Amino acid sequence: MELSLFGYIEDLQELAIIERPVRRSLKVYNIIWRPLTRRPFLLQTPEEIERLTVDEELNDIERAVYLLSSGQDIQGTSVVANLPVLIRQNPSETLRRVVPKIREVLHVAGVEMQLTAAYSFLTILQEESVPVHSYCLSFLQIILQNLEHRDIGVSNAWLDTLLAVIDVLPKETIRHEILNPLVSKAQLSQTLQSRLTSCKILGKVANKFEAHIVKRDILPLVESLCQDVEYEVRSCMCRQLEFIAQGIGTELTKAAILPELIELARDEGSSVRLAAFETLVNLLSMFDHDDRNQIVLPMVKSFCEKSFKADESVLTSLSLHLGKLCHGLQGLFTQEQHMWFLEFYKKLCRLGLHQENGHNDNQMENMELEKKYSTVRKNCAYNFPAMVVFVGAKNFHIDLYATFFCLCHDPDVPVRYTIALGFCEVCKLLGSNVYLIHKELIALLQDDSLEVVDALLDHLPETLELMTSGGDNSGLDNKLMIVPDLVPALTSAEQRVANSLKWRSHEKILQKFSCLPHIISSDQIYYRFLHRMFAIILTNNVLPVQKAASRTLCIFLRYNRKQEQRHEIIQKLVEQLGQGKSYWNRQRFLDTCEYIMEFFSKSFFCKYFYLSVLELTSDPVANVRMKVCYMLPKLKSTLKLPADKHLLQQLELCVRKLLCQEKDKDVLAVVKRTVLELDRMEMSMDAFQKRFFEKDLLDQEKEREEHLLLEMEQIEKEKQQSEARSSNEKSYERKRRDSKTGSALPKSLPTVISGSSSGTQTVSRESKKSKLIRSQSFSSQAIHPKHSSLEKGTNKSNSVIGVGKNVLLPFVEDSLKARTGSASASVSFSSAATTSSRGPGSTSDQKTNGSKEAQARKLSLKNRKPKS
Repeated sequence: MELSLFGYIEDLQELAIIERPVRRSLKVYNIIWRPLTRRPFLLQTPEEIERLTVDEELNDIERAVYLLSSGQDIQGTSVVANLPVLIRQNPSETLRRVVPKIREVLHVAGVEMQLTAAYSFLTILQEESVPVHSYCLSFLQIILQNLEHRDIGVSNAWLDTLLAVIDVLPKETIRHEILNPLVSKAQLSQTLQSRLTSCKILGKVANKFEAHIVKRDILPLVESLCQDVEYEVRSCMCRQLEFIAQGIGTELTKAAILPELIELARDEGSSVRLAAFETLVNLLSMFDHDDRNQIVLPMVKSFCEKSFKADESVLTSLSLHLGKLCHGLQGLFTQEQHMWFLEFYKKLCRLGLHQENGHNDNQMENMELEKKYSTVRKNCAYNFPAMVVFVGAKNFHIDLYATFFCLCHDPDVPVRYTIALGFCEVCKLLGSNVYLIHKELIALLQDDSLEVVDALLDHLPETLELMTSGGDNSGLDNKLMIVPDLVPALTSAEQRVANSLKWRSHEKILQKFSCLPHIISSDQIYYRFLHRMFAIILTNNVLPVQKAASRTLCIFLRYNRKQEQRHEIIQKLVEQLGQGKSYWNRQRFLDTCEYIMEFFSKSFFCKYFYLSVLELTSDPVANVRMKVCYMLPKLKSTLKLPADKHLLQQLELCVRKLLCQEKDKDVLAVVKRTVLELDRMEMSMDAFQKRFFEKDLLDQEKEREEHLLLEMEQIEKEKQQSEARSSNEKSYERKRRDSKTGSALPKSLPTVISGSSSGTQTVSRESKKSKLIRSQSFSSQAIHPKHSSLEKGTNKSNSVIGVGKNVLLPFVEDSLKARTGSASASVSFSSAATTSSRGPGSTSDQKTNGSKEAQARKLSLKNRKPKS
């Protein structure tokens, strides 16, 4: 007997497929297998198939009635599942003939049909396929009859449907059909399932009636169920007290609900006490200041103490609601109570790590207990932003930083994942103190688990913005502090994500990198990130990742502030992608060009990329040509007449060439459709037009920003040049002073020495003036670059600045001589002295010095007269 992949050949030869139409739009395929020894239970004999066959001539309604009456259970379940469709197609006939039949069948139906019916009834309600009145008449009684099904899952499914129906029912229908029968079903003599159902229905209907009706008809049932002998009923009713309180108002809540909660908080069952605690936390806003201070706060504190010492089963829920509790009781704590709740939170954050829960047993051996402690710490991480509000940003470093550090370095991944999700919220709350947690940001970016990194990426741009600019005056300090560590952390995180198989996380981190131009400098992006984007586009095999890298690359190019680097990037894009050997790279070039059209002005695209895209219309690969054809309307939209008339001619030439020479039928079909679209397009002109006003305005803004980047680059170059000149002048003056003090001059030339010294002082004053004027001119030019030519004209007309420039000329010449090394220090000094004494600036300074001395003598004579 020969064995094959699917079994023995002899058995496979017995395999046959029988196709029989059951409905016009649906065919059922049944596989019949007749082996020698066994027969699978999923396959039917011809007799069984005959029983499942339905006449094709029956319409949908008749077929549904037939299958419900005499069909198999699986066929009846199929009809019930298809009931919403029948209601949409023929509501009146379905309600008249099909729904009564379903009501009869459900009495003896199995669990699967019951669950399907509950879901179908809920779908009909949500789709509003029939009016509410018709729905109540046809479906409400069926729902109420099946509420007490013996199967708990079926009973809960019908209860969910009823609770959804209550939202749309009128008050009178709720009173007569639901509330009145509820009085008997909530009695102690009824089953446990009936009483639990009554609790949930009471919580739902309380909001439908006025407060006095709730007080008269519903509150007695509530108090009875709160005193039930079964703890499940007491716990269920306790959780519904929140919804009942919202329906009866503050005063009645204080009088009727609060006493019940106080009693339930002392219940012997831990689940009841936990339900009372959660309900108290959720109702804090409804209690006044005295009730919260005198009743709720001591009760909650006592509950926390007992739970931590003796009742570990409720610690999970307690840790989840602790942040909401502290926030709701804010302002009521004394200093001692404030410290107690803070220390309690810190203990929960360390629970399971150092055995600080008050027990002597070796609890870490129990895996279930360890998992519970991990959940507690995860809930503490979830509540950490609320605890930052609780202690205040000023006290964060003293009170919570150590706890935050522990949560960020917790051994369990879910804890670190949760704290990473809320990291951005913590940054917002800290404000100017956000620099305190920059090391934790770096640690989470370098986390071993990619889930933690992925959680941090969701709000990474906002987080980095807050970290680098937090506070009013600390933005520069924050940048200097975080950027040296941030760049390596980001690059390593991207590398680890890229090496994993989680391409969606890789796509996300590349998309988030688009915020970096607002965080770090253009040079850092160019040297650390931009070439990495190129490598991903060229080597990665996942299309969404390549597109994300391409988009981020275009944003980096958009904010690059050096023209040489921009030209290098553009050249790489054209040569390595647009003219690459792989057709895949050429297609990515076209994707990149679409992003460039989005982020850059039309003139920028036309200047650097337009012709490169048109060249691909003659690409040897049909897919590339087809992609270019789809882009032709976008290319035409980037042109402005009459300036781009030659580019329009190139476009028309390429289109004609495609129409005449294209051999691929798919590409040719795309070209023909594109030609029709191109003919319908209207060209934008250089001047603004009404129909293109918004687009032209946006394009003009992009073009203005591009020109501004060029101007800023030019200003930075001029600033560097001026700084270099000033540093050279300062170094020369320092050398000249050193040579002056070190040189020994002849004694027979006292007048020359004095004259040279006065000339030197004058030159130094004038040089300072000229530097000051140049710095002011540069600052105004940086702020208003459009007026730079006007300011240069005024600077030339200023006589004081002119004198300063003339004085500085000999010094520049002598500094150049000093660099060549052709003269000694003494010779340069003497030449400088003689040239300065011969310059026009020295005579003017001597005149001013003489006038000042004459004024000083006159003042001294005036002062002497009264004494004489």
